[in-house]
Amino acid sequence: MRTFASLVGRAVVTESGVSLGRLHDLRGELEGKRLRVVALSVGPAGRLARLGVASRRGADVDWDAVIRIEGDRIVVRDP
Repeated sequence: MRTFASLVGRAVVTESGVSLGRLHDLRGELEGKRLRVVALSVGPAGRLARLGVASRRGADVDWDAVIRIEGDRIVVRDP
């Protein structure tokens, strides 16, 4: 099981190696009594969205796009 703290700050890259920035936050939805992760908030736009300074547009990557979590990075599908 992974924790929020273990993921925040990791680099997020596409499977072809393009850097999307660092993970700043996770987005979730309540399903009954459970919280389901639905997106990663990444890069400078993700940092600003987390602080409430900007909208989330362009900052989120769908959780379904995550291919693997390895070492200090999270690999996602190419857009």
